[in-house]
Amino acid sequence: MATSASAELSKAVKQQYMELPQGDKVQVMYVWIDGTGEGLRCKTRTLDSEPKSIEELPEWNFDGSSTYQSEGSNSDMYLIPSAMFRDPFRKDPNKLVLCEVLKYNHKPAETNLRLTCKKVMDMVEYQVPWFGMEQEYTILGTDGHPFGWPNNGFPGPQGPYYCGVGSDKAYGRDIVEAHYRACLYAGVMICGTNAEVMPAQWEFQVGPCEGINMGDHLWVARFILHRVCEDFGVVASFDPKPIPGNWNGAGCHTNFSTKEMREEGGLKAIEESIERLGKRHSYHIRAYDPKGGLDNARRLTGHHETSNIHEFSAGVANRGASIRIPRTVGQEKKGYFEDRRPSANCDPYAVTEALIRTCLLSEEGDEPVDY
Repeated sequence: MATSASAELSKAVKQQYMELPQGDKVQVMYVWIDGTGEGLRCKTRTLDSEPKSIEELPEWNFDGSSTYQSEGSNSDMYLIPSAMFRDPFRKDPNKLVLCEVLKYNHKPAETNLRLTCKKVMDMVEYQVPWFGMEQEYTILGTDGHPFGWPNNGFPGPQGPYYCGVGSDKAYGRDIVEAHYRACLYAGVMICGTNAEVMPAQWEFQVGPCEGINMGDHLWVARFILHRVCEDFGVVASFDPKPIPGNWNGAGCHTNFSTKEMREEGGLKAIEESIERLGKRHSYHIRAYDPKGGLDNARRLTGHHETSNIHEFSAGVANRGASIRIPRTVGQEKKGYFEDRRPSANCDPYAVTEALIRTCLLSEEGDEPVDY
């Protein structure tokens, strides 16, 4: 199986240098979303002391013409620190910082969806919206071939792999374990993980997170996964349908609730939200992958535990529906619901914002309201 050349370099030699003292200086890695709306970029600067809050971090800039974000003739873009985490690769006191991107005129870059998401979240803060997102992904070799699959063929059919144990069922658990621990160290609200239905496919869950924190924590969890995979010489793919045919795709099921939904009799508020979602299906499909629904069209076929992209449906414990109400929620008449439509490569800022707009701000029609 093809792995990267840098994974062959001696990690023991590198460790000699990583153990050198760094004095009072701190390395801060700035992380941002590039012009594809899916890719992440990063670069590091030195600070004189450990930053204790986001306000202590300086703004920075980068060449947007090399990240699909600007032209070469006017390429400076600004990095605005937005969320800070411990760095699990360089360890304390070093930091990872997720940044918003602004253009030369200090307007948000096209793929900076955090700004409007934050504005919408602030409008409904009193309703205490909670989210939990289930991020599926596939481990690939550097040649794009799924990790552990035969070079010239396929593994046995789906069935034994979901939550599977054993080297013939779980492909790449070392990566999963390393990612989980790195997220816990960083302060990411990761809450679980499991092997998925297709071999070499896994899932981790982040949440419950309130408001804007959902997007921040999921993006940083993705960044950490890419870095862990880099160390192992493999690739993490968020493609919603990496292998065509009779194999499961990859989604990012999104669980959502408000204070009202979580309290006694909250099922009424849940059903009202689902009714609003049913009237705005096409708007949500456009918001749920970075290509306006084109990526999800390969995944949402009505097969392999998905709903049909052209139809809205809801049901209790139904994994073939657009919206699933968990069995316990139906019994207890309160809790949350799960939107199963977002694709694995969705922008969590876009997904959570769309849910707030439709469910809590009662927006209608195919376009978001400008506040």
